[in-house]
Amino acid sequence: MNTFDAIINRRAIKKFDPNHKMTTDEIKFLMELAILSPSSYNQQNWRFITISEQKIKEEISKAARNQAQPSDGSLVIILCGNTSAWMDNPKRYWKNYPKEKQEYVANALKRKYSDNSQNKRDEAMRSCGFAAQTIMLAAKQMGLDSCPMSGFEYDELAKIIHLPNDHLIVMMIVVGKALEPPGQRGGQLPIEEIVFENRFS
Repeated sequence: MNTFDAIINRRAIKKFDPNHKMTTDEIKFLMELAILSPSSYNQQNWRFITISEQKIKEEISKAARNQAQPSDGSLVIILCGNTSAWMDNPKRYWKNYPKEKQEYVANALKRKYSDNSQNKRDEAMRSCGFAAQTIMLAAKQMGLDSCPMSGFEYDELAKIIHLPNDHLIVMMIVVGKALEPPGQRGGQLPIEEIVFENRFS
């Protein structure tokens, strides 16, 4: 399957085959692809919790308002943003570049985030959004299906995964094998309604 086909065929699956299991190597490969996603200043501020243990998946399903996808899917990936990544030894984000570049990036990160909690939150949301799409397309390429989810009780899920204070949960993605084909798409808006050339008017 090429990238175009993965984009066309990716759908949010609601019913997963509870008997399908992903191998350790498959999970590792999927996450190796996920961490190639872009992030501002290459700060790699996404953090991923991968859950394949059935007991924990069932706890997550309960926190997800009793939706079945987490418990039935092969893998639950919770995408979190580390809002302290900008100051966590930032020179290492550009370790393959000269020291001047490392210093420049470290100072730029400090200017952008040190006194601006909104910037830190926005960056976490953007970075996890990039990673989420990478995960879903990579899963499709691997012959798997996925479902992005934001319908969950935040505080309950945070307790389950022991979320650090300087992290926030952005979303979760369930990966596995579809139990049945998805229905037809709900209906795409006409491209003329959502794509504008050069400016809105």
